[in-house]
Amino acid sequence: MSQPELFPPAPGRIGTDESGKGDYFGPLVAAGFYLDDGQEAVVRELGVRDSKTLSDRRCREIAAELRSAYPHSIVTIGPEKYNDLYAKMRNLNRLLAWGHARVIENILERVPCGRAVTDQFGDAKFVLDALLKKGRTIELVQRPRGEEDAAVAAASILARAEFLTRLEALGRDWDMDLPKGAGPPVEQAAVAFVRKNGPAALTRVAKTHFKTTVRVLKAV
Repeated sequence: MSQPELFPPAPGRIGTDESGKGDYFGPLVAAGFYLDDGQEAVVRELGVRDSKTLSDRRCREIAAELRSAYPHSIVTIGPEKYNDLYAKMRNLNRLLAWGHARVIENILERVPCGRAVTDQFGDAKFVLDALLKKGRTIELVQRPRGEEDAAVAAASILARAEFLTRLEALGRDWDMDLPKGAGPPVEQAAVAFVRKNGPAALTRVAKTHFKTTVRVLKAV
């Protein structure tokens, strides 16, 4: 007869998502959110849904409520660290997997959860390989349109709110407006940044493996 588990998994799931991977300026942020099975209706009532459908202001408001009431973890990889890790890994999916694995591990330190759901961004093996001993005991589910899951949607809100905060702080540090995204306004801002601070400083504010860097340096 099998023995019952000493610490059975909590009846809920961890959702993870990231923000900043498509933004030239600013960090990459991974977030994890633990959602108890009985709390889905509550977080939906708070307004939790895919963060891309929310205004920046509303995203920050909901994130503040989530941070104050639910187990979560946020890992921020600033531009300099991001560029260093990317140079070593040479693969964005592996870098994303590292961030997702860290937030899962951090939440498992607080909640003995048995399941994690992530938005699908590559081979699930990347995340599994990045998990440490505790994380390798969970069931990992990667699903397309992961933000349809309330736990993943909550994580996406936490990640985006943190990204916005860090991007604004970076702009204040350099006394420049650093726009979101990777379009023409971003390139114009990057050209102005390099003219003011020199090309070497780009590694401190931007993800320099983007093709944007080539165009910016050529324009300068």
